Amino acid sequence: MNPPTELPTHMGRSTKVLLVMDVVESVRIMEQDQDGFVQRWQQLVLQAEQQILPQHGGRIVKSLGDGLMLEFANAQGGVKAAFAMQHFSQQANSGLKPEQQMHLRIGGHLASFVTDQHDIYGTDVNLTSRFCTLAGPGELVVTAALRDNLTANLDADLEDLGECHLKHVEKPVRAYRVAPPGEHPVIALSSAVRLDLRPTIAVIPFAMRSSEPGHEMLGEALADEVIAALSRTSELHVISRLSTTVFRGRQEAIEDIRTHLGASYILSGTCRSVGTQLALFVELIDAKTEKLVWAENLKGQVHGVFDTDDELISRVVAAISSSVMSQQLERAQSQALPTLDGYTLLLGSVALMHRTAFSEFDRARAMLEHLIDRSRRHPTPYAWLAKWHVLRVQQGWAENPEKEKQLALDCTKRALDIDPTSSLALTIDGFVHTNLLKNLEVAAQRYEAALSVNPNESLAWLLTGTLNAFKGDGGAAFDASERALRLSPLDPIRYFYDSLAASAAVSAAQYERAIELALRSLRSNRTHTSTYRALAIAQAMSGKLEAASATVTSLLKLEPTFTVSKFRERSPSSEYPVGQAYANALKLAGLPE
Repeated sequence: MNPPTELPTHMGRSTKVLLVMDVVESVRIMEQDQDGFVQRWQQLVLQAEQQILPQHGGRIVKSLGDGLMLEFANAQGGVKAAFAMQHFSQQANSGLKPEQQMHLRIGGHLASFVTDQHDIYGTDVNLTSRFCTLAGPGELVVTAALRDNLTANLDADLEDLGECHLKHVEKPVRAYRVAPPGEHPVIALSSAVRLDLRPTIAVIPFAMRSSEPGHEMLGEALADEVIAALSRTSELHVISRLSTTVFRGRQEAIEDIRTHLGASYILSGTCRSVGTQLALFVELIDAKTEKLVWAENLKGQVHGVFDTDDELISRVVAAISSSVMSQQLERAQSQALPTLDGYTLLLGSVALMHRTAFSEFDRARAMLEHLIDRSRRHPTPYAWLAKWHVLRVQQGWAENPEKEKQLALDCTKRALDIDPTSSLALTIDGFVHTNLLKNLEVAAQRYEAALSVNPNESLAWLLTGTLNAFKGDGGAAFDASERALRLSPLDPIRYFYDSLAASAAVSAAQYERAIELALRSLRSNRTHTSTYRALAIAQAMSGKLEAASATVTSLLKLEPTFTVSKFRERSPSSEYPVGQAYANALKLAGLPE
């Protein structure tokens, strides 16, 4: 090991405890009440300078705008000061609405650094700043080096978080969550700052514009059906009709509805009925911008409104889902990440990770990591980031598939540590076990657990279908995937559903349905390589060898090095007879061995 480089006389070396703290979602809070935020922040800094830091042997190294870097002589003083500042911040939140409350997150490290009269420098300083992002609202997370200087149950309660991956840090770092002695370090999810990761829709009962006897309440009945259908979509939060009915027939300004109901979007409209014929005009308004997002005139049958699979209601729900996703994607692409709502970041990233270009796919990762930085105590962004890592391997974009596997598992572990009952996290953990670990038994357990929590988790039904297809249980695969398609996923990932449903149809020997689904998927996304694989297999197994050969040619343009051997290596079906049949079909279609 080389000796340390000699420093200029005005510089020195030091090893001390560093803490970095910042305010969770400071940009959002400041946008709501800049003056109030600044005043509360100044009170916290003043309390730290005059009371907390002198008492615990600390000092402010530098201000970070909405955060501080603090230095302490020892670990005990550092954690006690952190607890004191968290306590002061929690008391200052008393009486404030949840969305106005200021929550601190703090990272700590026993750091070695270089100092001069102006600042401190070094990789350990940067690492401490990164560690701050591992903490949830009201939490303190420290490195192993700092933890080794604390006595469990005397100085603090300690929880091992395992090996954690940090942005721009090559190797994972061991982390510990720290809380005052006698308290459980895990903050309950309900008590932490919860990002609202679903746009909220208020469906105002539709106004009747006809005097057809017995149809007076048809507008409310239609609203009920739309609300019920939208409620099955886990990506959207729908306000109860008990709350929206008060606005029936009123001409309130959009601002009033947004304020009273907390709505991101407002759906309203009028309906007319003549005999059994129904005409419905609906419009969707962005409550924040008051912009018309979508409007349409629809026609249907009065009696059909109450059918389970009514086409009119399905068309309304599909159009709403697509319009909301498109609107959020537009925002996500045009605005800076710190200013975006949580649900804009989430829906934008979900759309982008299913796009055709790697640059857009990679942007999805950056958005999810930014969302995770905002709130470490929400399982959803971790779950979607895990799926991102799986898709990267499936698309052939991963330079190190083994590393992607570990990162995906790390994400689902964190999601399930936060909320073991998250149906999305359970589903995507099953997805990871299916596609990266080839452990179909564990995957089946995860999908079953997800559906027991939420029977309408469409992704769990879809992936259950895929798992059964890998095993060769075609009937079960087909039924599960068709059920997933009926649960109306958001539009930008419809191609993914169609693609996996095509694979399920192949396993059930429903080749025409498989070809139909695969072609529909490719109309939306022509770069999803697994769709070409499913299409080629369906075409070859149904005797359409010329079409199958053309499909393989298209597949090889996207992934020139793909072979039958790589299919066997990559596909979870390889250990089952059906996998060998699929490999033979691809070989028959012209895929190189």
